[in-house]
Amino acid sequence: MDFPSVIAAPMAGGPSTPALVNAVQFGFIALGTCTVAQARAWLAESEPPFGANLFVPQPEPLPDDVLTVARRLGTEVPDVVSDYAEKFALVLDAAPAVVSSTFGCFSEAEIAQLHTVGSEAWATVTSPAEIAEAQRRGVDGVIVQGPRAGGHRGTWNQHNEPDQRALEALLALVNGLVIAAGGVRGPEDVAKLDVPVACGTAFLLADEAGTSPRNRELLRSSAPAVVSRAFSGRWASGVETEFTRAHPDLPPTYPYLRPMTKDNDYCLVGADRGELMAAPAAEIEAYLGGSIGARGHAR
Repeated sequence: MDFPSVIAAPMAGGPSTPALVNAVQFGFIALGTCTVAQARAWLAESEPPFGANLFVPQPEPLPDDVLTVARRLGTEVPDVVSDYAEKFALVLDAAPAVVSSTFGCFSEAEIAQLHTVGSEAWATVTSPAEIAEAQRRGVDGVIVQGPRAGGHRGTWNQHNEPDQRALEALLALVNGLVIAAGGVRGPEDVAKLDVPVACGTAFLLADEAGTSPRNRELLRSSAPAVVSRAFSGRWASGVETEFTRAHPDLPPTYPYLRPMTKDNDYCLVGADRGELMAAPAAEIEAYLGGSIGARGHAR
């Protein structure tokens, strides 16, 4: 299928909702951190065409690191159970137009399964090695995430340091369908990249977004964004908090860290967010696409 110039990126943890997905030309429902029951409901409520995003299994953190962090924070090591297989089965049943992966790439067998039900398989990539491997496995598209992206860096191995190459340099390495992600705030950014762009931060204050009242307050504040492992144990970009300042050196402990810090502020957002639009998602989409001004006036 042909994809619009602006795609609503998956934002796990609540901001991506069926209402947001249904309000734009093409958007992703984020299934990475929700329950299986919630994933089933969201898939049923999302209107075609749409995409679904999964967090694929990845190398586990070192047990000693997890235990050390738990002791440092004065808490127990939480039980963490993977529900990836159940969610993959749900997307096969729902057969959205696209199923994308984050934190890794679907296997060749999984890609074949997605093709059997009519879904394209996309992979989030952050480095030349990830681009090459995703294309070797036969994905239909790659989402190239640059260093200015909000939320988690999509590195396939949480023990690796994120690649710092500029987004444009990574885009040049892709053959075939490529989607850009990271640092897009206005129509000029979309036009400059000249490929479909997955926007997340720009939609955080959309009327239809599930962004919490507290996070909407943080997004409107002057607090800067910081790239830190203190949000979840993986490198991620979010609003700087007292906790991120106090713990700048945490080891890679995803997915164990977040349950240990569930009472802390947790608002993932990209660098240099500026003043985000608080408006219907369709209006934000139209602004990013260059058809209306920031206040909803036709260009």
